[in-house]
Amino acid sequence: MINEHVLARLKFMGITQQDQATLAEIAPMIAATIGDGLDHFYTNARATPETAAFFRDEAHMAKAKAAQDAHWMRIASGRFDDAFHSSVRRIGGVHARIGLEPRWYVGAYALVLEKLLLGVAKRCSPWRRLLSRFRTPPASVASVAIVKAALLDLEMSVSIYFEQSQAERDQAIAKLGQALQALSEGDLVTVLSGLPSNFATLEGSFNQTLSSMRDMIGGVTHSAEGIRTGSNEIAQASEDLARRTESNAASLEETSAALAQIDGRLRATAASSTKTVTRADQAITTVGGGRETAEQAVQAMTRVSDSAKGIDSVIEGLDKIAFQTRVLAMNAAVEAGRAGDAGRGFAVVADLVSALAMRAEEEAKRARDQLTLTQTDIVTAVQAVQKVDGALANISVDVGEVHTLLGTMSDDATAQSSAITQISAAIGAMDQATQQNAAMVEETSAAARNLIAEVTSLARQTAMFTIDPGASRPSMQAHVPHTASTPVPTRSYRSPVAALQARDTALAPAGGDDWNAF
Repeated sequence: MINEHVLARLKFMGITQQDQATLAEIAPMIAATIGDGLDHFYTNARATPETAAFFRDEAHMAKAKAAQDAHWMRIASGRFDDAFHSSVRRIGGVHARIGLEPRWYVGAYALVLEKLLLGVAKRCSPWRRLLSRFRTPPASVASVAIVKAALLDLEMSVSIYFEQSQAERDQAIAKLGQALQALSEGDLVTVLSGLPSNFATLEGSFNQTLSSMRDMIGGVTHSAEGIRTGSNEIAQASEDLARRTESNAASLEETSAALAQIDGRLRATAASSTKTVTRADQAITTVGGGRETAEQAVQAMTRVSDSAKGIDSVIEGLDKIAFQTRVLAMNAAVEAGRAGDAGRGFAVVADLVSALAMRAEEEAKRARDQLTLTQTDIVTAVQAVQKVDGALANISVDVGEVHTLLGTMSDDATAQSSAITQISAAIGAMDQATQQNAAMVEETSAAARNLIAEVTSLARQTAMFTIDPGASRPSMQAHVPHTASTPVPTRSYRSPVAALQARDTALAPAGGDDWNAF
């Protein structure tokens, strides 16, 4: 029974039942000449590297030649039934599977038909037709039948080749579309597989690109997490530094205020010292005038001088002690003011002042004892003692010394005030620099927080991609580890020689009717 696909082709090519009968009639001629045609083709096939690569050896070529001879005899039978259609489809499928290009198949038919048509034409020559009493068909009729049958077989084989090639392309496009759809959804794990061998290079390139993208996205995710961790640490350190800087600024401000107070007190002390010096000058003048009056009491003081010697000695000791006490106290005050908080180190001076004060008390007690003994004489001579020239002379000397000490204190206080003013200015500059540092630290902290936000956004975008087949998409608050990408096996393009080596295995179950390459 003739297949409807074959029947449509027979109708279009004009292959009639008469043509089929002609083929059956000249089948012996075809059988006698097909060998020369096949020999002609295989001679060229051996000499052409592209076609020679489809055969392992001469035995393999001989087997293919025998299968091709049998197929030509099926064509010569003129029966284009289901068996013929199945055989042609099988041959066309083999051609598509092993990568035999149509140009070699068409070329083979050209070489075979050359010898076949010449051989049949000789056997259908007029004198041979005459000998056969014209039972042999004319050469033109036989040639037309052979060419139509050969072209029918050729067209069906090539059509099958194109159909299977298109099917492979459709399959490759469908699988590639699925892989691209998965990629568009962020799936970097699903690899492209199962493509026909002709698309092995595409499959390998796609999977290699997928692997590179996995590595890249994984690296970006890992780096973003590292940057986010570092930014958190920078932000925290900046905030701590800002707090400490603010504390330092406050301390400097307090120190500056304290120094300002000390400066004010030193200035007041210097002013008071200046006034005291002026008063001391006035006292010296007064003492000078009083000495004239004291001469009047010399005689009276002479009477009590003997009794007052002891008192005078004690008082003189008290004066000296009091004087030394004042000197030490003043020195301690000066040094304490100069040292600031470090003035605690002047505790030794304070101890000495305390010791001198105790001595002053002892001397005062002695003075009181002496005064008790001489009280009567003192009361009598008190008016005269005040005018004693010797006492006034001592007072004048003491006032002069006090004048000198007060002048020194005034100069020291002025120098200390100037030094503290410079220190206060330096601390003010430090305070300003500290405030500027605090502002810069605050800017750094804000920049670190902005960087954290940007890195978090980047991590959120990379989290859209799946790079580990065994894990879900990473959380934004969790560490995103860098996972090694799964190696993707690449498939290289097979050369014709490699295709030839795989061909025999693919054709093994086909049997003797499948003539492999041609």
